[in-house]
Amino acid sequence: MMQVEGLFAGYGRIGVLDGVTFNVAAGECVGVLGHNGMGKSTLLRTIVGLLPAWRGRILLDGKSVEHQSAHRRARAGIGYVPQGRQIFPGLTARENLQFGALAKGRNPAEAQAEAIAEFPELERLLDRAGLALSGGEQQLLALARALAGAPRLLLLDEPTEGIQPSIVAAICDRISDLRRRRGLGVLLVEQNLQFIRALADRVLLIHRGRILRELDRDAIADPALEQEFISGGADPQ
Repeated sequence: MMQVEGLFAGYGRIGVLDGVTFNVAAGECVGVLGHNGMGKSTLLRTIVGLLPAWRGRILLDGKSVEHQSAHRRARAGIGYVPQGRQIFPGLTARENLQFGALAKGRNPAEAQAEAIAEFPELERLLDRAGLALSGGEQQLLALARALAGAPRLLLLDEPTEGIQPSIVAAICDRISDLRRRRGLGVLLVEQNLQFIRALADRVLLIHRGRILRELDRDAIADPALEQEFISGGADPQ
């Protein structure tokens, strides 16, 4: 589905990504772990088109997209849930969903019906402003808004941050189900090891913008992983 080859990117003259290479297959969830400030969010922003790639290639179904706008990448099938959710607080939940559909060229009513089928918790919230929703409700809305565009690849940046356990469990269940039913590919940046263990088929360990190594599902359960890769560090992302 997606291949990233020798990707370099950064901010101004400051390089962050240093030749990143990996792939995500249809229906696969690939996790990304590392200290803060090592390029995790930068990687997602570059793939989705919010940051320019300095060098390297991003291929979706074999077609190069690294020079396309974020809008065109979204229409090509890339969905994105940024860290901190970033829903439109002044719009209702319904309007947020409609925006997600229209941005991808989909019928808003059809996309809304699909979103409610996937996230029935949102039905009673449709006419509430985003600002009035709890953090967990906002995260469900952000996920439903990304899915309203019918992506084939979903990028998630810290989706469990500040969310109560019941919502975390719901998000895990929905993503697992969507992978199975739709063949949705997922690239997951996450610090919650329990969550990433539940979803990821394999995990990439990133350090100073480079992929150090890859862990399979069994290795993700190593208790030393949290101490080695999760603690410490300030993040300029």
